Amino acid sequence: QGQLVESGGGSVQAGGSLTLSCVASGGTDSNRYWGWFRQAPGKQREIVARYYTATGPIFYADSVKGRFTISQDSAKNTCYLQMNSLKPEDSGMYYCAAARSLMEWEKNRDWGQGTQVTVSS
Repeated sequence: QGQLVESGGGSVQAGGSLTLSCVASGGTDSNRYWGWFRQAPGKQREIVARYYTATGPIFYADSVKGRFTISQDSAKNTCYLQMNSLKPEDSGMYYCAAARSLMEWEKNRDWGQGTQVTVSS
């Protein structure tokens, strides 16, 4: 398994933007399945967006549709989450996940350590 390192989190006011990055390293093959999850204090981790390298974005949570964009750079083995029009309810720890196959995604995906996003009203 590889390692994932997220960056780009921070504190912004409502309406602002942030771009999160997730760099993968250490694996023998490139990741094909990527996802961003978030977890607010006292709440369960939820999926925000998913990406499949063969087709592009494959899922956005209803709460972020039209505001967030997931993308991926295969050459850099990096996934991005562009977040626009941020709302206070977008605050939380954002985690990147990746896998080389669908089976690995479902059973044993890699996780990053998380990056904090705080949106103030």
